[in-house]
Parts: sequence; C-alpha cells; structure tokens
Amino acid sequence: MAYYLEPNKDYRTDTLRRGVEFSEEDIRADTARHYDDCYWDYRTAWFNNENLALHYGYWDKNTKTHSEALLNKNHILAEIAGIGPEDHVLDAGCGIGGSSIWLAKHRGCRATGITVSAQQVEHAKRNAKRHGVSGKVDFQVADFCITPFPDGSFDVIWAVESSCYATDKRDFFREAYRLLRKGGTLIACDGYATRREFTAEEWRAVMDCLNGWAVPNLASVEEFQAGLEECGFIDVQITEATRETLPSSRRMYLTALWTYPMQLTMQWLGFRKKAQTANFKVALAQWKVFRDNMVRYCIFRAKKPG
Repeated sequence: MAYYLEPNKDYRTDTLRRGVEFSEEDIRADTARHYDDCYWDYRTAWFNNENLALHYGYWDKNTKTHSEALLNKNHILAEIAGIGPEDHVLDAGCGIGGSSIWLAKHRGCRATGITVSAQQVEHAKRNAKRHGVSGKVDFQVADFCITPFPDGSFDVIWAVESSCYATDKRDFFREAYRLLRKGGTLIACDGYATRREFTAEEWRAVMDCLNGWAVPNLASVEEFQAGLEECGFIDVQITEATRETLPSSRRMYLTALWTYPMQLTMQWLGFRKKAQTANFKVALAQWKVFRDNMVRYCIFRAKKPG
C-alpha cells in the first residue's frame, strides 16, 4: 500500500493533538507548546550559550565541531544573502534569538525576530542582553504569515528551518514579499521532500518527523520555487546542502540512541511530556528520511524586484 504526502495539508496527528482539526490560532499554539515543552531537551542535547541554535549545522571542510557547524550555518546564509551593516533583517521564526544575535554581532545589522512562543521571546531577550546586542535586536510574538509590520519594513527576510511551519508556504511568501523593500532578499533553508509516494515503513518515519517537530507538511524543492515565483519573487537561487547537513543529522540520531534507556525510563515514570517523547522519536526518524533520500536539504535565495 502506498502513502501520499500532498502539499499544503496539515498531517500532524499526535504531537499535542487528538485527531481534531485545528484553527490557525490552535496551530500556532501547538507549535509554541512544542518548543516550550522541549526547551530543555534542546538545551542539553543541541545548543549552547554561544550558538543558541535550533537548526541543523553546515559542515564544510573547515568545520571541526557541532557548535562550529551551527554557527557556520549563519555565516553561509549571510554570505548568500549578502547581508551588510546597513540592513534590517526579519528573523522569521527566530527561536531563542541565535541567528538575530549572530547577525547583530558579526554583520553589524539590525534584526527583528518573531516567534509564536512568548517563552522563546523572553529567552531571546535575555540572550541578546548577555551577548551585548540588545540595542540592535528586537523580539516579538508574531506569526510570520500575518505580521504587524508596515509594507517594505525590511531589507532581508531570514527563515532558517521555519518556513516549513506554514501549512501553505505561499502564505509566508506573500507576507515576506509585502514586508520586503524593493530589491530585498528572502533567504530560507530547510529539508524538502524528494517524492510524494512512500511505503508504510517510510510513511511512519515521515509522520514521526512531522509530528515530532509539529510541522504540518513538507514542500518539494520544485514546489517551493514555484510558490516563490507565483508570489512575485525573481532570481531564485538554490544551493544544495544535503551533504553539509548529514553530519548534524547523524549526530542527532546517535544522541537519541545513546539516551534511549533514559528516555524509556523517564517516559515510564511519567517524567516526559508527550511533545518530548515525539521530539525523541523524530531524532531517530530524521536520520532515516535523509539516509534513504526521502528528504534533501537546500538553501533558497530569492529577490523582490527593484
């Protein structure tokens, strides 16, 4: 039996939900609750006070450590986007502020970070203060598909593994286009589906990934590009980064294997929230979807006409 992952549908079933259809407000709350409940998992297993990263790293020939790879992702994206000190960047899905803080420190630009989690905003503000960049960054609770900012407010829209949270990616593209000044840049990176049909075993891995990260669906590279162009973007540039992402994916998988006994014990004792158990399962499943070529990782850069 074949299973089909269609675009623009919400496939989440058992992260924090019980098979009921959610409103957009419910979906935002679902995403926020996932990251709030799993904060300490990420804190202990993935990021540190320097990188503050909730994304995969970028491993090139000069990368030696996990933390370096996470910081290198910011460097690679900033280079592709051509971000300079005069720019104002919207960090769309800013997490706990890692990219915004890095951009302020290393590119000298202003950054506004938005997230649907009020807890993440508080974390980001404390992190910015500790890094000495509070005057150059701002963090707010907002949905990147419906923001409170005026037209043409930003030079760059930055979306690191966040655009996947839009059920219909074009909702994000339209808002990004509105928010960009003429000639502005959208930079986005994520995992993208390589096909739509899966076996039962593959489907379980894909669903573990979607449920584990509270993501509604995955676009393909071709669908993502077509959506950008449909919404008015031009000069779409795609950088393949699957090879540079695989070491991070494997590290996540191995970390889950090492902590498997602890996960089972704490789950049995009732010390793990449902979102944390789902987050653990995705650490195993995401390696399978990369290894078996169900997903590829790419960086997109697109321009708003000048």
